Amino acid sequence: MNEDFWLILPVAVIWALLAAVYALAPWGDMIGYARVWGFGSLLFLVLAGLLAKRAAR
Repeated sequence: MNEDFWLILPVAVIWALLAAVYALAPWGDMIGYARVWGFGSLLFLVLAGLLAKRAAR
């Protein structure tokens, strides 16, 4: 795999962790932010998957 995959994958993990933190935050009105961070995490995971697929070819 190339370096792009290894740079994008940790970004996806960090965004997923931020989504979990915002979802579990004790103060209110943060669930919307959890959805934003979670959606961003999914986008980065898809990008990492596409990069891995392309590198395998």
